Amino acid sequence: MLIEINDSNIDQRLIDQALKALNKGGIIIFPTDSVYAMGCNLNNKKALNKLATLKGIKLKKANFSIICSDISNLSEYVKHIDRPTFKMLNRALPGPFTFILNATNEITKLFDTNRKEIGIRIPDNNIIKTIVEQLGNPIATTSLHDDEDEILDYFIDPYEIYERYDSKVDLIIDGGYGNLEPSTVIKCTDGYCEIIRQGVGEIDL
Repeated sequence: MLIEINDSNIDQRLIDQALKALNKGGIIIFPTDSVYAMGCNLNNKKALNKLATLKGIKLKKANFSIICSDISNLSEYVKHIDRPTFKMLNRALPGPFTFILNATNEITKLFDTNRKEIGIRIPDNNIIKTIVEQLGNPIATTSLHDDEDEILDYFIDPYEIYERYDSKVDLIIDGGYGNLEPSTVIKCTDGYCEIIRQGVGEIDL
């Protein structure tokens, strides 16, 4: 199913459709402030496995990030953040960045893995921000493309996305054309921060 949501005039009835899909363990595709992404309710193990299967991997091998509604959500999922890193998060978010931070045991339990790190996103996009806020917990997310793939038109045009994914996911949100560049990935796990993928987000470390 494809629904169109206007980023500047959000229809609550359409948000409710997305929330219903997530609460039932569904997978949704949604716009961010970079590329389109797919995701599910972080607290639904069945949905997490379904998302991993869609990417062709086992959940314990999945390198999903999580989308939070704001920085205050982070403490359950990431370990203590030092002051310089926290100031950087405050400066950059919401925005087109993925911050790799040290994960808590909650992430270990959710993903059935001993992974020590987790990617955190707070996109500057009213549609996905509203969905996550009203869901009440983060969304596990991954991009439509694989990292080694070139981002082609069918990853940025909602109708092309619909043609490719309608039979595979529960809901696709048309929030307009996406970006050809992914988020900028910044790793902050060893006492300092480094850019490990330069994307659409620009920041001085």
